Amino acid sequence: MTAYTATVTVRLKHGVLDPEAETTRRSLERLGFELEALRSADRFEIDLEADSADAAADSVEEMAERLLANPTIHDYDVEVDER
Repeated sequence: MTAYTATVTVRLKHGVLDPEAETTRRSLERLGFELEALRSADRFEIDLEADSADAAADSVEEMAERLLANPTIHDYDVEVDER
């Protein structure tokens, strides 16, 4: 078994209202920053052991599908690095 760290980034799909990002965007614009768009995201770092990077990615993909993200409204990315 090898130790891996997986990073899962979860964000709302385009077209889904993101009130947190909208509030932050308006605040940044009031501070003088010009933005085209802003989206909020959650990031999860998971330490795990697996037989391979592919096995770790498969396990983390299942975690994302079952709990970390709602596939109906979220997109997510998974990155796996050996520790």
